[in-house]
Amino acid sequence: MNEQPQGDGSAETDRLREQVEHTREDLGRTVEALAAKADVKEQVVEKTAELKGQAAEKAAQLTGKLREKAGQAADLVKEKTPDQVLEKADQAATQIRDTAVHAGHLAAEKTPEQLRQKAASAVAAARANRTPLLVGGGVLVVTLLLLRGRKQK
Repeated sequence: MNEQPQGDGSAETDRLREQVEHTREDLGRTVEALAAKADVKEQVVEKTAELKGQAAEKAAQLTGKLREKAGQAADLVKEKTPDQVLEKADQAATQIRDTAVHAGHLAAEKTPEQLRQKAASAVAAARANRTPLLVGGGVLVVTLLLLRGRKQK
C-alpha cells in the first residue's frame, strides 16, 4: 500500500470537506427553491378556489335579482293589461299548447329514434328551466297582444 504523506492527506480531507459544505449549500438552496414553488402553487390553488367561490356567489345574487325583476315586470304587465287581453292570451296559450301536443304526437310517430332521444334531452333542459321560459313567453305574448291592440285602434 502506498502511504501518502500527512500533509497531503490533510489537504485532501480539507478539499473534501469544502466540497461537502458546498454541496450542502447547493442542496439547501435547491430545497428552498422547491419549497417556494410548492408554496406558490398552493397559493394559486387557494386563490383559484376563492375566486371560484366569489364568482358562484355573484352569479347566485345576479340570478336572484334577475328573477325578482322578471317577476316584477310580469306583475306590472299583468296589472296594466286589461282582463279581455289576458283572457285572449290565455285562450291563445291553450290553443298553442293543444296544437303543440297534437304536432308532438304526429312528429313522434314519424321521427327516427336517434332524433327522439335528442329531443328528449332538449325537453329535459327546458323543464329544468321552466319558470324563466314561461315568464319570458308570457311577457312576449302579452307584449304582442298589446302591440296588436294598439295597431287596431
